[in-house]
Amino acid sequence: MRLADFILGNIEPILAEWETFARSLAPGGKMTKLALRNDAEGMLRATARDMQSDQSLAQQASKSKGTGGAVGEESDELDDASVLHGVGRVGSGFDIMEVISEYRALRASVLRLWTERHSQFDINDVNDITRFNESIDQSLDVAVGSYTNRVEQSRRMFLAILGHDLRSPLSSISMAAQLVSRTANQDPGSAKALSIIETNTESVTRLIRDLIDFASTGLGSTIPLTRGPVDLEILCRQVFEEFCVAHPQRTLRFHPDGDLTCDCDPARLRQVVSNLMGNAIQHGSAEGPVELLVALDESTMVLSVHNEGPPIPPEMLATIFDPLMRYTEPNSTAQRVPGSIGLGLYIVREIAVAHGGTVEVASTAEAGTTFTVRLP
Repeated sequence: MRLADFILGNIEPILAEWETFARSLAPGGKMTKLALRNDAEGMLRATARDMQSDQSLAQQASKSKGTGGAVGEESDELDDASVLHGVGRVGSGFDIMEVISEYRALRASVLRLWTERHSQFDINDVNDITRFNESIDQSLDVAVGSYTNRVEQSRRMFLAILGHDLRSPLSSISMAAQLVSRTANQDPGSAKALSIIETNTESVTRLIRDLIDFASTGLGSTIPLTRGPVDLEILCRQVFEEFCVAHPQRTLRFHPDGDLTCDCDPARLRQVVSNLMGNAIQHGSAEGPVELLVALDESTMVLSVHNEGPPIPPEMLATIFDPLMRYTEPNSTAQRVPGSIGLGLYIVREIAVAHGGTVEVASTAEAGTTFTVRLP
């Protein structure tokens, strides 16, 4: 019996083994029979019909490499069932490795049940196994894609809602603290308490801003910009002076050079300068200076922040701009800054890219660490 005919004639025993395996996985223990089988029957039937459809050598080669190539109603049905399966497994609490293991078990079950009833093999059987594996791989690829897309959508939605819902009460807290500080006759203890409230409110506000920016970015999208004429010297000096007030014990230096007017998003570039300065103060040597430089190099605006101290390990340089990556020296005096979860450098890169620019880092024990942003 040809493999496709066997699948269509033995749907129930195959589904029974699928169900048994799915139930053995952690999320499956409390699921109903219908939920465990999910769209498995649709995938099996579509797989068998896809195997029975004509396929050219070019389509087969393309499909076997995971680059598509399959055409026709049968292949579309397989993709549709696989998409639903991936999305359904997200909602049922399966992780991605458990989804992949389901396909491994399905492949093994079908081939084992078939070979138990099919003792003699010929060239058609070899072709059937090849077509079956191609269809299963196609289904797995589509299911994993739909699974990861749904997880990504959920992540971005959660972060966006979290950021939105936290901003309103934080704004109220901040305004109330400012009002009290201006109108009340405060003793030293009250003034200190209000200062702590304001400082921590600002920290959480920065965290929320980073979360919202992180949620707004994804594959194929960039941070939105509101461009306009900006004098980068004035913008950078404002941020620089804020850090001077906040860190009077540190040596901070500002080096502007040239005509620094450009067309960009001032709020976003303020984030870039603030994130890089904060990063340098956190990780740099407490005794060494932190230097902010902004200059025009032909048609490119160059903004750099330099600090001295232990270098970033070479193995970290390749991932330093990835989201949620944090590096702190073991002996650092600031192991963790409030409002920081490893999104600062990622957002710097995204803002630079959104402006059509780049950001890079150089870090050695001799020369210190320098982050350089270049904007056209």
